Amino acid sequence: MAQTARSAAGQAAPAGPPPKGFRSAELGWPELHRIPHPPRRLPFLGDILGADARTPLQDSMRLGHRLGPIFRRKAFGKEFVFVWGADLAADLADESRFAKHVGLGVANLRPLAGDGLFTAYNHEPNWQLAHDILAPGFSREAMAGYHPLMLDVARQLTARWDEREAAGRAVDVPGDMTKLTLETIARTGFGHDFGSFERSAPHPFVTAMVGTLSFAQRRNVVPPLLTPLLLRGAGRRDDADTAYLNRTVDAVVARRTASGAGGHGDLLDRMLEVAHPETGERLSSENIRRQVITFLVAGHETTSGALSFALHYLSRSPEVLARARAEVDQVWGAREEPAYEQVAKLRYVRRVLDESLRLWPTAPAFAREARADTVLGGAHPMRRGAWALVLATMLHRDPAAWGERPEEFDPDRFTPAAVRARPPHVFKPFGTGARACIGRQFALHEATLVLGLLLRRYDLHADPGYRLRVAERLTLMPDGLTLRLTRRSPAV
Repeated sequence: MAQTARSAAGQAAPAGPPPKGFRSAELGWPELHRIPHPPRRLPFLGDILGADARTPLQDSMRLGHRLGPIFRRKAFGKEFVFVWGADLAADLADESRFAKHVGLGVANLRPLAGDGLFTAYNHEPNWQLAHDILAPGFSREAMAGYHPLMLDVARQLTARWDEREAAGRAVDVPGDMTKLTLETIARTGFGHDFGSFERSAPHPFVTAMVGTLSFAQRRNVVPPLLTPLLLRGAGRRDDADTAYLNRTVDAVVARRTASGAGGHGDLLDRMLEVAHPETGERLSSENIRRQVITFLVAGHETTSGALSFALHYLSRSPEVLARARAEVDQVWGAREEPAYEQVAKLRYVRRVLDESLRLWPTAPAFAREARADTVLGGAHPMRRGAWALVLATMLHRDPAAWGERPEEFDPDRFTPAAVRARPPHVFKPFGTGARACIGRQFALHEATLVLGLLLRRYDLHADPGYRLRVAERLTLMPDGLTLRLTRRSPAV
């Protein structure tokens, strides 16, 4: 079987796109019966006993613990294969044999984001065109240009938290992190200010965005034949949310176009003005809208979750918090705010972020499809187009890669020596391969900067009665997390 896998790996992928549309696992896995599934499977209904439609990911994590590194679930005639073992995930990361699969949850966002970077099928030409045009927008030079705007938005956050601290009131961590990251990507990428911190309630853009993500999640677990009946009202709300998001983005683009003023050097300038360096092609107006929506949604939703989980763990880990704070005070010295180069020197703060993303990667899974007939892990034949969902939340807890206590929060897992000692492809909070998140360095710089500023300014006090609850809306977020603050004077 291993020889079969090696032979398939050497084959060129057949011409043309793989089969379109959802493909249940029995169509692509010839020996599906060898992959375990939950007990008490019901005819047609499948593995629904004990399942919770609000927490499908956490349900799958519990099943993964019981069933092992590869397992399957079935609901209403649709069967899915899940993978979380480190060896199997490394196999799926092989770009010569596997590619990104636009799975059911991501495909449910295509009415909104179309062939944007996140939701495009591999064979759609606009993906590579947009990637090549936009990649320089995340270069070191571009990042240095975004830094002052990131600082400006962070000041809005700290002004809000100063008011809450002075009044003795707790802060809504996920809500405020969402405001921060939305404003950051909107201003740095598109020159737009949503005024989020001037509002007591979330901006309507956030409300509409959460609505579309939640609807996509619900469509994952409702049988297609019952969708018109069970989701009729939700579908109308989703249509309204999608229309609002489209109108908002169209207005942002129209203002830039009408002003005739380029020179911002941001992502929107690149979309409107830059042609592909080799072909001379440009992005169409429709694709620009889709890319802007993709960046506004994905560019803030995942980073806000990462910051929220990091603050949760910091507030409950006094020794970790003290080490992180001491590093900020030492690296920044007497400066109240850091220069661009000083953010990258917060290596322990970065480890805190990485460890938070290990335990709760806010993009918690990614799908991979076979480019040609192959064999996964030398044991499981896959036909071309067959796919599996990699559970990053479980991959990041595999004891084979992370040791005997993978549930513990320990940033020292990310010391250089510890990283070198681990197998490759076991830490995937940004996906994998050519279709991995283009904005990874942007998100990490922003999150490290913000954590440093908050540790510099505040003592964090956890609510002793709070127990972490994870909300699922395709991305992950700690639910109901609040913190109390005390202003501090940094030791310099």
